Amino acid sequence: MSSSNITPTFSASDYATFFGAGALAATLTHGAATPIDVVKTRIQVDDSMKGLNMVRAARQIVAKEGASALLTGFGPTAVGYLVQGGGKFAGYEFFKKKFIDMTGSQEKATQRRTAMVNPDPPVSRILYLGASATAEFFADIALCPLEATRIRLVSQRGFASGLTTGFMRLAREEGLRGFYSGFVPLLFKQVPYAVGQFSVHEAAVEMIYRTMGPERKAKLTQLQSTGVELSSGVVAGVAAAVLSHPADTLLSAINKGAGDPKQGVTSRMFSLAREFGPKRLLLTGLGPRIVMTCGLVAGQFVIYAQCKTLVGAPPGIEIHKEESLR
Repeated sequence: MSSSNITPTFSASDYATFFGAGALAATLTHGAATPIDVVKTRIQVDDSMKGLNMVRAARQIVAKEGASALLTGFGPTAVGYLVQGGGKFAGYEFFKKKFIDMTGSQEKATQRRTAMVNPDPPVSRILYLGASATAEFFADIALCPLEATRIRLVSQRGFASGLTTGFMRLAREEGLRGFYSGFVPLLFKQVPYAVGQFSVHEAAVEMIYRTMGPERKAKLTQLQSTGVELSSGVVAGVAAAVLSHPADTLLSAINKGAGDPKQGVTSRMFSLAREFGPKRLLLTGLGPRIVMTCGLVAGQFVIYAQCKTLVGAPPGIEIHKEESLR
């Protein structure tokens, strides 16, 4: 630990390991969830499927287009989240360390892990929220073109046959504007998602460990530690789904071409929000999204932890309160 830092020093190879573990976790989980995401997106943007539940919507897609339609967008999903997942997890480790160091002491960081008011030195950020939001912002710059391609493939049947052809068609016809027309809505979706994912996960892990006490925590087996990651990941997944769902609905619609293309992205987003109404924004497709997101988030934390353990990577920095709740 350096004299200027209050946290362990991570090397470039450590961050490369964090990136690789996060990339593998995100691409495996998002790739596996492609069928669920296809059905969810169709429910959100296809008027003929409004009101259908997950199973009925899936059956309708298969009946009309074949089972392979449920894998539409798999290519951009796998590649996009390979990059985004690596950047998000490694970025969270990086920015959490930086923000902890900026507080000046481990004690202050622990006090301000969820609420930092007038800190000294001046770090006017909520620690977990600030680290996750900052990491997600940079990860989304890489994700946005592939996410735009994926949504076009899913929501516009016949747009292209796969990732390469869809990406090239979007680049040829619309250029950077087509790739990044949904960037602001993507931030509105992904930043709350990341905040819910990491902040609630940290809080849930802390609560579990404080409930069991430090002695029992020290004796946890690998299987029990995985259980902690899985349980806290499910809780975090619910939070991530609820927080990000309204913007997810708007993003799907914008990438399909909904709204007035003459409007700016932000104006277009708010116009669509007024058109859709609160019920559609908050509830349409939310059930499938919660199911999918709980699986994604819990799976990602489990895979991320296991990958780090397998390669001997250093653990993430903890600033939890350690005293038992008993």
